[in-house]
Amino acid sequence: MQVFSTVRELTEFLDTLMKAEKRIGFVPTMGALHSGHLSLIEKSSSENDITVCSIFVNPTQFNNPSDLANYPRTLERDTTLLQTVACDVLFAPSVAEMYPKDEVFSFQNIDFKGIDSVMEGKYRKGHFTGVVQVVKRLFDIVIPTNAYFGEKDYQQLAIIRRMVQSLNLPVKIIGCAIVREFDGLAMSSRNARLSEKERENAALIYKTLLVAKQNVQKTTVEELKKWVTEVLNTNTFLRVEYVEVADSATLLSIDEWQQSSSRRLFVAVFVGEIRLIDNIVL
Repeated sequence: MQVFSTVRELTEFLDTLMKAEKRIGFVPTMGALHSGHLSLIEKSSSENDITVCSIFVNPTQFNNPSDLANYPRTLERDTTLLQTVACDVLFAPSVAEMYPKDEVFSFQNIDFKGIDSVMEGKYRKGHFTGVVQVVKRLFDIVIPTNAYFGEKDYQQLAIIRRMVQSLNLPVKIIGCAIVREFDGLAMSSRNARLSEKERENAALIYKTLLVAKQNVQKTTVEELKKWVTEVLNTNTFLRVEYVEVADSATLLSIDEWQQSSSRRLFVAVFVGEIRLIDNIVL
Protein backbone atom coordinates (compact mmCIF):
# COMPACT_ATOMS: atom_id res chain seq x y z
CA MET A 1 0.00 0.00 0.00
CA GLN A 2 1.33 3.42 -1.01
CA VAL A 3 0.99 6.20 1.60
CA PHE A 4 0.94 9.89 0.67
CA SER A 5 0.58 13.00 2.82
CA THR A 6 0.90 15.69 0.16
CA VAL A 7 -1.36 16.59 -2.73
CA ARG A 8 1.56 16.88 -5.15
CA GLU A 9 2.89 13.38 -4.50
CA LEU A 10 -0.56 11.81 -4.70
CA THR A 11 -1.57 13.56 -7.91
CA GLU A 12 1.75 12.64 -9.57
CA PHE A 13 1.15 9.00 -8.68
CA LEU A 14 -2.49 8.98 -9.82
CA ASP A 15 -1.68 10.90 -13.02
CA THR A 16 0.10 7.88 -14.46
CA LEU A 17 -2.85 5.63 -13.65
CA MET A 18 -5.37 8.00 -15.23
CA LYS A 19 -3.30 8.20 -18.41
CA ALA A 20 -3.45 4.40 -18.50
CA GLU A 21 -7.25 4.73 -18.18
CA LYS A 22 -7.37 2.85 -14.88
CA ARG A 23 -10.61 2.97 -12.88
CA ILE A 24 -10.02 4.68 -9.53
CA GLY A 25 -12.26 3.89 -6.57
CA PHE A 26 -12.26 6.31 -3.65
CA VAL A 27 -13.33 5.95 -0.02
CA PRO A 28 -13.07 9.23 1.94
CA THR A 29 -12.97 8.78 5.73
CA MET A 30 -12.10 10.64 8.91
CA GLY A 31 -10.19 7.67 10.28
CA ALA A 32 -10.86 5.60 13.42
CA LEU A 33 -11.65 2.90 10.91
CA HIS A 34 -14.01 -0.03 11.58
CA SER A 35 -15.53 -2.90 9.61
CA GLY A 36 -18.00 -0.54 7.95
CA HIS A 37 -15.16 1.44 6.37
CA LEU A 38 -13.37 -1.77 5.37
CA SER A 39 -16.50 -3.04 3.61
CA LEU A 40 -16.43 0.13 1.46
CA ILE A 41 -12.77 -0.53 0.62
CA GLU A 42 -13.58 -4.12 -0.37
CA LYS A 43 -16.48 -3.04 -2.56
CA SER A 44 -14.33 -0.43 -4.26
CA SER A 45 -11.58 -2.97 -4.82
CA SER A 46 -14.01 -5.36 -6.52
CA GLU A 47 -15.23 -2.66 -8.92
CA ASN A 48 -12.08 -0.66 -9.76
CA ASP A 49 -8.45 -1.11 -10.80
CA ILE A 50 -7.13 0.81 -7.82
CA THR A 51 -8.62 1.93 -4.52
CA VAL A 52 -7.70 5.12 -2.67
CA CYS A 53 -8.71 5.76 0.95
CA SER A 54 -8.30 9.17 2.53
CA ILE A 55 -8.05 9.84 6.25
CA PHE A 56 -8.64 13.46 7.18
CA VAL A 57 -10.47 14.84 10.21
CA ASN A 58 -12.05 17.82 8.50
CA PRO A 59 -12.37 20.78 10.91
CA THR A 60 -14.82 22.70 8.72
CA GLN A 61 -17.65 20.18 9.19
CA PHE A 62 -17.64 20.24 13.01
CA ASN A 63 -20.09 22.70 14.53
CA ASN A 64 -19.02 21.63 18.03
CA PRO A 65 -15.35 22.40 18.92
CA SER A 66 -15.42 19.76 21.67
CA ASP A 67 -16.52 17.10 19.18
CA LEU A 68 -13.61 18.02 16.90
CA ALA A 69 -11.12 17.97 19.78
CA ASN A 70 -12.33 14.58 21.01
CA TYR A 71 -12.74 12.88 17.64
CA PRO A 72 -10.55 9.73 17.71
CA ARG A 73 -7.32 9.97 15.73
CA THR A 74 -5.73 6.55 15.24
CA LEU A 75 -3.66 6.84 12.06
CA GLU A 76 -1.11 4.16 12.94
CA ARG A 77 -3.83 1.62 13.74
CA ASP A 78 -5.84 2.66 10.67
CA THR A 79 -2.83 2.19 8.40
CA THR A 80 -2.35 -1.34 9.73
CA LEU A 81 -6.04 -2.11 9.18
CA LEU A 82 -5.96 -0.87 5.59
CA GLN A 83 -3.09 -3.24 4.88
CA THR A 84 -5.39 -6.17 5.73
CA VAL A 85 -7.77 -5.31 2.87
CA ALA A 86 -7.26 -4.45 -0.79
CA CYS A 87 -6.43 -0.77 -0.30
CA ASP A 88 -3.81 0.42 -2.77
CA VAL A 89 -3.33 4.03 -1.65
CA LEU A 90 -3.74 5.91 1.64
CA PHE A 91 -3.92 9.69 1.50
CA ALA A 92 -3.45 11.22 4.95
CA PRO A 93 -2.96 14.99 4.58
CA SER A 94 -2.64 17.69 7.23
CA VAL A 95 -5.12 20.55 7.56
CA ALA A 96 -2.53 22.92 6.05
CA GLU A 97 -2.13 20.58 3.07
CA MET A 98 -5.86 20.38 2.44
CA TYR A 99 -6.53 24.09 3.00
CA PRO A 100 -3.44 26.14 2.02
CA LYS A 101 -3.66 29.70 3.31
CA ASP A 102 -3.08 31.21 -0.12
CA GLU A 103 -6.03 29.37 -1.68
CA VAL A 104 -9.73 30.05 -1.20
CA PHE A 105 -12.09 27.10 -0.97
CA SER A 106 -15.48 28.74 -0.99
CA PHE A 107 -18.77 26.90 -0.69
CA GLN A 108 -20.18 26.23 -4.13
CA ASN A 109 -23.49 27.93 -4.89
CA ILE A 110 -25.60 24.78 -5.14
CA ASP A 111 -29.35 24.47 -4.76
CA PHE A 112 -29.83 21.50 -2.45
CA LYS A 113 -33.62 21.84 -2.67
CA GLY A 114 -33.97 21.93 1.11
CA ILE A 115 -32.20 18.67 1.96
CA ASP A 116 -29.36 20.59 3.61
CA SER A 117 -31.61 22.39 6.09
CA VAL A 118 -33.49 19.46 7.67
CA MET A 119 -32.40 16.92 10.30
CA GLU A 120 -28.58 17.10 10.47
CA GLY A 121 -28.65 20.44 8.65
CA LYS A 122 -31.04 21.85 11.22
CA TYR A 123 -29.22 20.62 14.31
CA ARG A 124 -25.61 20.95 13.08
CA LYS A 125 -25.40 24.41 11.54
CA GLY A 126 -22.68 24.65 8.91
CA HIS A 127 -22.00 20.92 8.93
CA PHE A 128 -22.94 20.25 5.33
CA THR A 129 -21.10 23.33 4.11
CA GLY A 130 -17.95 21.73 5.53
CA VAL A 131 -18.82 18.32 4.11
CA VAL A 132 -19.33 19.68 0.60
CA GLN A 133 -16.16 21.73 0.87
CA VAL A 134 -13.93 18.81 1.82
CA VAL A 135 -15.51 16.23 -0.50
CA LYS A 136 -15.25 18.60 -3.48
CA ARG A 137 -11.62 19.29 -2.57
CA LEU A 138 -10.88 15.55 -2.31
CA PHE A 139 -12.65 14.80 -5.60
CA ASP A 140 -10.54 17.50 -7.30
CA ILE A 141 -7.37 15.86 -5.95
CA VAL A 142 -8.17 12.17 -6.51
CA ILE A 143 -10.44 12.50 -9.59
CA PRO A 144 -12.09 9.14 -8.86
CA THR A 145 -14.18 7.07 -11.23
CA ASN A 146 -16.37 5.87 -8.34
CA ALA A 147 -16.70 7.08 -4.73
CA TYR A 148 -18.21 5.02 -1.91
CA PHE A 149 -20.23 6.25 1.09
CA GLY A 150 -22.13 4.40 3.81
CA GLU A 151 -25.89 4.81 4.20
CA LYS A 152 -25.59 5.43 7.95
CA ASP A 153 -24.92 9.03 6.93
CA TYR A 154 -27.82 8.87 4.48
CA GLN A 155 -28.42 12.62 4.39
CA GLN A 156 -24.74 13.25 3.70
CA LEU A 157 -24.95 10.74 0.83
CA ALA A 158 -27.91 12.65 -0.63
CA ILE A 159 -26.05 15.98 -0.28
CA ILE A 160 -22.98 14.63 -2.08
CA ARG A 161 -25.11 13.19 -4.88
CA ARG A 162 -26.81 16.56 -5.33
CA MET A 163 -23.42 18.33 -5.37
CA VAL A 164 -22.05 15.98 -8.02
CA GLN A 165 -25.17 16.39 -10.14
CA SER A 166 -25.22 20.17 -9.79
CA LEU A 167 -21.52 20.63 -10.61
CA ASN A 168 -21.56 17.90 -13.27
CA LEU A 169 -18.59 16.13 -11.72
CA PRO A 170 -17.30 12.99 -13.52
CA VAL A 171 -17.68 10.63 -10.56
CA LYS A 172 -20.29 8.00 -9.76
CA ILE A 173 -21.50 8.07 -6.14
CA ILE A 174 -22.23 4.62 -4.72
CA GLY A 175 -24.17 4.21 -1.47
CA CYS A 176 -23.46 1.11 0.60
CA ALA A 177 -25.65 -0.60 3.20
CA ILE A 178 -25.14 0.14 6.90
CA VAL A 179 -22.77 -2.28 8.61
CA ARG A 180 -23.87 -3.12 12.15
CA GLU A 181 -22.38 -4.55 15.34
CA PHE A 182 -23.51 -7.96 16.62
CA ASP A 183 -26.41 -6.33 18.51
CA GLY A 184 -27.50 -4.07 15.65
CA LEU A 185 -25.80 -0.81 16.64
CA ALA A 186 -24.68 0.99 13.47
CA MET A 187 -20.89 0.97 13.24
CA SER A 188 -19.45 4.41 13.91
CA SER A 189 -16.06 5.79 14.88
CA ARG A 190 -17.83 7.46 17.80
CA ASN A 191 -18.84 4.09 19.29
CA ALA A 192 -15.30 3.75 20.64
CA ARG A 193 -15.96 6.72 22.94
CA LEU A 194 -18.91 5.02 24.68
CA SER A 195 -18.47 3.61 28.17
CA GLU A 196 -19.31 -0.07 28.67
CA LYS A 197 -22.79 0.78 30.04
CA GLU A 198 -23.45 3.36 27.34
CA ARG A 199 -22.43 0.89 24.66
CA GLU A 200 -24.77 -1.75 26.10
CA ASN A 201 -27.75 0.64 26.15
CA ALA A 202 -27.00 2.11 22.71
CA ALA A 203 -28.22 -1.16 21.19
CA LEU A 204 -31.78 -0.03 22.00
CA ILE A 205 -31.61 2.48 19.12
CA TYR A 206 -31.68 -0.11 16.34
CA LYS A 207 -34.01 -2.45 18.23
CA THR A 208 -36.52 0.41 18.46
CA LEU A 209 -36.17 1.18 14.75
CA LEU A 210 -36.90 -2.45 13.91
CA VAL A 211 -40.09 -2.50 16.00
CA ALA A 212 -41.15 0.82 14.45
CA LYS A 213 -40.74 -0.69 10.99
CA GLN A 214 -42.97 -3.61 11.92
CA ASN A 215 -45.71 -1.24 13.13
CA VAL A 216 -45.90 1.13 10.16
CA GLN A 217 -49.32 -0.16 9.06
CA LYS A 218 -50.74 0.03 12.59
CA THR A 219 -50.13 3.69 13.39
CA THR A 220 -49.92 7.21 11.96
CA VAL A 221 -46.62 8.91 11.14
CA GLU A 222 -46.94 11.24 14.13
CA GLU A 223 -47.82 8.41 16.51
CA LEU A 224 -44.84 6.38 15.30
CA LYS A 225 -42.43 9.28 15.82
CA LYS A 226 -43.84 9.93 19.28
CA TRP A 227 -43.56 6.26 20.24
CA VAL A 228 -39.90 6.02 19.09
CA THR A 229 -39.05 9.20 21.01
CA GLU A 230 -40.71 7.97 24.20
CA VAL A 231 -39.12 4.51 24.07
CA LEU A 232 -35.62 5.90 23.63
CA ASN A 233 -36.02 8.71 26.16
CA THR A 234 -37.29 6.26 28.76
CA ASN A 235 -33.79 4.78 28.83
CA THR A 236 -31.74 6.90 31.23
CA PHE A 237 -28.61 6.56 29.06
CA LEU A 238 -30.30 7.95 25.95
CA ARG A 239 -31.59 11.38 24.93
CA VAL A 240 -33.33 11.92 21.59
CA GLU A 241 -32.38 14.96 19.53
CA TYR A 242 -34.77 14.23 16.67
CA VAL A 243 -36.95 11.51 15.16
CA GLU A 244 -38.05 12.09 11.57
CA VAL A 245 -39.90 10.21 8.85
CA ALA A 246 -38.93 11.47 5.41
CA ASP A 247 -39.12 10.62 1.74
CA SER A 248 -36.00 8.65 0.76
CA ALA A 249 -35.34 10.80 -2.32
CA THR A 250 -36.24 14.33 -1.24
CA LEU A 251 -35.57 13.90 2.51
CA LEU A 252 -38.58 16.11 3.14
CA SER A 253 -40.78 15.19 6.10
CA ILE A 254 -44.01 13.35 5.48
CA ASP A 255 -47.15 13.60 7.62
CA GLU A 256 -49.04 10.67 6.12
CA TRP A 257 -47.84 7.34 4.78
CA GLN A 258 -49.60 7.94 1.44
CA GLN A 259 -47.36 10.95 0.74
CA SER A 260 -44.43 8.73 -0.21
CA SER A 261 -43.88 5.20 -1.47
CA SER A 262 -40.24 5.20 -0.33
CA ARG A 263 -39.75 6.29 3.28
CA ARG A 264 -37.04 6.23 5.91
CA LEU A 265 -37.08 6.71 9.64
CA PHE A 266 -34.15 8.85 10.87
CA VAL A 267 -32.95 9.37 14.45
CA ALA A 268 -30.22 11.31 16.22
CA VAL A 269 -29.65 10.20 19.82
CA PHE A 270 -27.21 11.26 22.52
CA VAL A 271 -25.78 8.30 24.41
CA GLY A 272 -24.31 10.12 27.37
CA GLU A 273 -22.34 12.88 25.63
CA ILE A 274 -21.84 10.95 22.38
CA ARG A 275 -24.17 11.74 19.50
CA LEU A 276 -25.16 8.82 17.26
CA ILE A 277 -27.35 8.71 14.16
CA ASP A 278 -29.16 5.84 12.46
CA ASN A 279 -31.90 5.22 9.91
CA ILE A 280 -34.01 2.44 8.51
CA VAL A 281 -36.14 1.91 5.41
CA LEU A 282 -39.85 1.76 6.26
